[in-house]
Amino acid sequence: MEVIVLAGGLGTRLRSVVSRVPKCMAPIAGKPFLYYLLQWLSKFNINQVILSVGYLHEVIGHWIVENRHVFNFKVDLSIENEPLGTGGAIRLALKKTNKNKVFILNGDTFFDIDLKAFNEQHKSNNAMLSVALKPMQNFDRYGNVLINNNLITDFKEKQFCSDGLINGGIYVVNKEYPFFEGLSDKFSFETEVLQSTANKNLIYGCVFDNYFIDIGIPEDYQRANNELVNIIS
Repeated sequence: MEVIVLAGGLGTRLRSVVSRVPKCMAPIAGKPFLYYLLQWLSKFNINQVILSVGYLHEVIGHWIVENRHVFNFKVDLSIENEPLGTGGAIRLALKKTNKNKVFILNGDTFFDIDLKAFNEQHKSNNAMLSVALKPMQNFDRYGNVLINNNLITDFKEKQFCSDGLINGGIYVVNKEYPFFEGLSDKFSFETEVLQSTANKNLIYGCVFDNYFIDIGIPEDYQRANNELVNIIS
């Protein structure tokens, strides 16, 4: 397995509790959030992790050099010289991958799914792109994802939803399909790829009702400080 971690977030909404580090480096119980993501990835048969970085990438690079021995896979950096959006960042990082099938993770969320099971569903659906989905109740912070027989039919805008599925921030993509063809240098993966392709019978959703946390706001960042140490040991 090869994995891209989108680790270029600015952490603007966390400035009140975390400052002067990229969002993925926000300290959780004394260790960067990135540490927990990489520890979790160590459970799977992964040979390379590519960190897509931009803002203060030197901080991430220095930490990786100091802690490379902790992880059982190669870690490389894909550096944005200017912000490219999530889509541009993924397209740049894909140039460092060797396999046709690549996993992509958001660097500010943790979704405790079984990547092997996710991969098997991706293959059984003969999908070009799969999205890990999380059931959630009473939410307005995330968009609602609609599916029909595992096919994703729409990504709804953020609004209050009493019960639905959210994008869990983990993907597996087949590079053979030209998802990024004809797009500009800077673009949103969520808008220009996911939303625009949702009605073409190419993107499948895989539902996992596992632990999920997004550290993007102070309340959930504090919750992560209390919970992640017990989940990832």
